Amino acid sequence: MKTTDRNALIAFPILILIGILVALAGSQGGALIAGVPLFALSVGLAFLIQWLVFIPAYLMQTEKFFDLTGSLTYISVIIIAILFSAGVDGRSILLAALVIIWAVRLGSFLFGRIKKAGKDDRFDEIKPSFIRFLNVWTIQGLWVTFTMAAALVAITTSNRKELDAFAIIGLLIWVFGFVFEVVADSQKSRFNADPANKGKFIQTGLWARSRHPNYFGEIVLWIGIAVIAVPVLQGWQWFALISPLFVTLLLTRVSGIPLLEKKADQKWGGQEDYETYKKNTPVLIPRL
Repeated sequence: MKTTDRNALIAFPILILIGILVALAGSQGGALIAGVPLFALSVGLAFLIQWLVFIPAYLMQTEKFFDLTGSLTYISVIIIAILFSAGVDGRSILLAALVIIWAVRLGSFLFGRIKKAGKDDRFDEIKPSFIRFLNVWTIQGLWVTFTMAAALVAITTSNRKELDAFAIIGLLIWVFGFVFEVVADSQKSRFNADPANKGKFIQTGLWARSRHPNYFGEIVLWIGIAVIAVPVLQGWQWFALISPLFVTLLLTRVSGIPLLEKKADQKWGGQEDYETYKKNTPVLIPRL
């Protein structure tokens, strides 16, 4: 067995254990279905959806539905949580609407992008290995769980509070982050679609202010979600505030910025205009 496969085999139960711990923490003071916490069932559903789609994805050796599956998981879990929660209130409906809007927009955008590109080269070395490819889908289940934790806890909790200043402030933060991300993605898509820009890197619009403005918007909108959820958190549910922190760490230290920066350096490193752009433009937080 290859070392990478052996490591992936060791990592699998660890990922499951983390998911179980999150399910237990978020279930405190939440709604029950047949004696089982709705939050825990929602977490289980997030993983189950990934594993079900993984089967045909592995057999066909394709990653084309990976991002789309992630978005559909957000939507499915949130809708089910709303339907089975007791005493759904304005805060729950607001959070559900914001998560669904984000998931529909990002899912359709990413699916359209990979459909046009034909493949995602991040998966080239992973797909042939059953356990490594399975782990990627399992990690996506964990990604959904962590990022949506604050919203899911607030929707399934029995501690209800009317919409307040936290909801208003959180909504404004979410709108800012969402618009920022959409505009950044739109600007880059138009740039890449122009044949005159083939082989070039974008350094206009929001991309002149940050090298990864779309990720900045992504982080901000999840902060907004967490702010809306704050008033109803209690006990172990406070762990849900890890949501925006998890998004930040993943995008800035693991799968987002590090990979893209490395790829950009390999492609344009050494070019004067690129080195100047990299030197003068912040990696994440936009320069005013």
